[in-house]
Amino acid sequence: MIADLPVSGSLAEREHAAAAMLARFRDPQSRFAWLVDRMRERPHLPDEFRIDTHRVSGCLVRLWFVPELRDGRCWFRTDSDAVTLRAMTGFWCDLASGATPGELRDWHPRLLERLGVLRQMAENRQATVLRVGGQIRDFAIRVSETAS
Repeated sequence: MIADLPVSGSLAEREHAAAAMLARFRDPQSRFAWLVDRMRERPHLPDEFRIDTHRVSGCLVRLWFVPELRDGRCWFRTDSDAVTLRAMTGFWCDLASGATPGELRDWHPRLLERLGVLRQMAENRQATVLRVGGQIRDFAIRVSETAS
């Protein structure tokens, strides 16, 4: 988890704080480098989660995404063989973890695009990061529907 990201407050408040934190860097390349550097500290997923069931399809390198619902809140973990994918998808997971399904249902994870961070990656990797953002929303929608 990025130590500088707030862990309390609503998803909108956490996203606003993350935007302000990343905006401290004057250009997208610096933001990207900072995120990659911070994410190197993330713990790797244990081997029992690094299985095909959790693999993100359409990615040339291995990327795993593990969503959970605990006590009415969503929690997400991710890992990848590619440090840049690990960093960007880890950022989404850190930001979204702890949010309610209702918050995530209406969330459109575009912060990294707005700040120019995703443009630092190849197009197929950009698409993969956005796909994980979509999977976060899809998970929230699924668990909301089963709770109804």
